[in-house]
Amino acid sequence: MTGARKTVGDPGANAHGAGPPYGYVDAKDALIKRMRRIEGQARGIEKMITEDRYCIDILTQIAAISTALEAVAGMILDDHVNHCVRHALSSGDDAVAAEKTKELLEAVHRFTRTL
Repeated sequence: MTGARKTVGDPGANAHGAGPPYGYVDAKDALIKRMRRIEGQARGIEKMITEDRYCIDILTQIAAISTALEAVAGMILDDHVNHCVRHALSSGDDAVAAEKTKELLEAVHRFTRTL
C-alpha cells in the first residue's frame, strides 16, 4: 500500500511509525567501522597482557578504548535526541513524548555515571 503508515512491528518502522527505525542509520557504516577498530584495540590489549607488557602501556590502551567508546556513545546519543526524541516531541502524542523523554534522561544518567 503506497502511503500507508508503518507500524512499530513493520521492518523499517520506528517508535513513531515512520521513517528509518533509528537516528543512527545514516551513520551506521561509520559506527561499525569505529566499533571494529575498538574491537581490534581490545584484542591488542589481550595480546599485551599475554605478552606480559608493561602495566602503564596496557592502561594507556584501555584509556584509548574508553575514549573511543564514549565517542561512539555520544554519536548515538546525539542521533537519538535529533531523531527519536525530536519526532516523539513533535508527534503531538503526550504519552510517546513522555516515554522518549524518560528514556533520554535514563540514558544520560547511565552515560554520565560512567564518565
